[in-house]
Amino acid sequence: MKRELGIARCGLACCLCSENEYCSGCNSGDCPDKDWCENRRCSMQKGIGHCYECQEDCRKGLLSKIKPYGFTQFVKRYGEEELLNCLERNEQNGVVYHREGIIGDYDDFDDVEKLIGLILSGTR
Repeated sequence: MKRELGIARCGLACCLCSENEYCSGCNSGDCPDKDWCENRRCSMQKGIGHCYECQEDCRKGLLSKIKPYGFTQFVKRYGEEELLNCLERNEQNGVVYHREGIIGDYDDFDDVEKLIGLILSGTR
């Protein structure tokens, strides 16, 4: 885990992403997706660093996917530091952020509360 990369504006865990050797995160200016990322553009227009800082319950852009939306909701409740702590612990216990491609243990949900439960407990 590259904890220093933290959480992306949209809620994705840059710190666990398998592509982080090529990407320094959405605030670096080197993000390969910076030109099309709706969440980056919106949060910058609002003058906030992350979608979780916004008061709206938004599902646009990457927040239409369960993982970034769930991570964003988690941070709104418990804080980014707690999310990073949980993700690090879960990774050490075998919870996988990415498996072949971009699908991992955090993606296999259709209920945000169950996803948040996995983040908190590290088990299903």
